[in-house]
Amino acid sequence: MTGPRIHCVILNWRTPDMTLRALDAAQAAMDGLPGGITVVDNDSGDGSEDRLRAAIADMPRVRVVQSGRNGGFGAGNNHAIRAGLPDGPADLIYILNSDAFPDARAIHALRDHLAAHPAAGLAGSLIVGEDGVPHLTTFRFPSIASEFEGAARFGPISRLLRHRAVPVPTPDHARPVDWLAGASLMVRADVLSEIGLFDEGFFLYFEETDLCRRAAAAGWETHFVPDSRVVHVGSASTGMKEWAETPDYWFASRRRYFTKARGPVHASLATLAHIAGGAIHRARCALTGRRPADPPRFLRRLIAQEWGPAPRAPHHTESPPA
Repeated sequence: MTGPRIHCVILNWRTPDMTLRALDAAQAAMDGLPGGITVVDNDSGDGSEDRLRAAIADMPRVRVVQSGRNGGFGAGNNHAIRAGLPDGPADLIYILNSDAFPDARAIHALRDHLAAHPAAGLAGSLIVGEDGVPHLTTFRFPSIASEFEGAARFGPISRLLRHRAVPVPTPDHARPVDWLAGASLMVRADVLSEIGLFDEGFFLYFEETDLCRRAAAAGWETHFVPDSRVVHVGSASTGMKEWAETPDYWFASRRRYFTKARGPVHASLATLAHIAGGAIHRARCALTGRRPADPPRFLRRLIAQEWGPAPRAPHHTESPPA
């Protein structure tokens, strides 16, 4: 096998069955490509590691490593990236969620796109649900204007700020975007050598946004590649679909992102814009008898996170909500 060496990284946290399904799909998609696969167990403590090690006994291109702590998405992936491949360095790092299943040519398509577009430092797949419906995974970088627009959820405001809204309608062709969801994301190793790995200060959420922002600041583009198709269950580890309340680490990650991007004053202005938009949304809901779209106490907790006592950092054994 010739060509750039690919290191596929799959992070497991208490989803061994799903992870093994992702691994099977990744192995098929790596056929004919040089490199290997590392499955990281993020200190699951539920027997996942033993299950995974037993399952890969006859898989020579796959290994399981233990991160030793549940430091979140970025920390777990960084553990594998730093470890590298057993037989030498990789040219490309392919991050695959444990609940994401690449089609047979999905990894080839990302590799080929990066080979053909030297300005692209990162490339991500078309993500679809198990029903085949595309997931929205293409975005602009968050801003003060996007915070106001997204929180207001009001047609006239959204039309006025349509070019500042974070979501970008899924393109029908390959093109640069500001950032992509990290369910299936390939990164040049040279990019990571230049800008650093995932920022482990993000426990969950905003870490791929930050990575793409740092790459853009260094002159690298992020490309959406629809020829690379990946089926994604979504939120299998984080339990996001069943959140009763937004967890503290989401607020902490949001604040960290805005502070890193433009500084603490900008971060506070972004929060004020979100509060203003949220107030408009709640006023309209009160007039129409609808419930606000945000989880319970969202604005109150956003305000407390911004101007109250410093939030507790997630402990290494803290888990996402189940």
